Amino acid sequence: MSSNREWPSAAADDELRLLTDFLTFLRLTAVGKVEGLSRELASAAPIPTSPVVSALGVLKHLTAVERWWLSIEVGGAELPSLWGADADSSWELHDEDDVASVIADYRAEWELSAQALTGLAPGDRTRGDHQGNGRTVRWVLAHVVQETARHVGHLDFLRELADGEKGE
Repeated sequence: MSSNREWPSAAADDELRLLTDFLTFLRLTAVGKVEGLSRELASAAPIPTSPVVSALGVLKHLTAVERWWLSIEVGGAELPSLWGADADSSWELHDEDDVASVIADYRAEWELSAQALTGLAPGDRTRGDHQGNGRTVRWVLAHVVQETARHVGHLDFLRELADGEKGE
């Protein structure tokens, strides 16, 4: 597990900082669940009813989640969406995808997300608003935190199925 993971401060009084600190904690947890796996184990999809769900696929999907919700929706950045043609496309692996490259892409997206959030307050409206809902930065960050947490839960099981490792 990534050694630089730290729980957010229990005395936090800055809402945006608290949300981003929880997101950082979850991101590092997700990466830690994939680090150390071979490409073969990280790309395995052991759940018969979910053939695109692999540890690497989860990280690719989380990269697409951050791109859409934080860079494009919150920040209004003119970047290509990583969703692909259908709902499963963001989970699909390509021959060039390996553990190091997928983690590097995910980490690079964190920088874009931080840029998108620069200067914004929780109650500010999203700049992209592609769905016409006038969402707040607070709503989007809470959504990305819950989405990331949900998929970290998937990574718990995928890692355990891959090599038996358990942990937070």
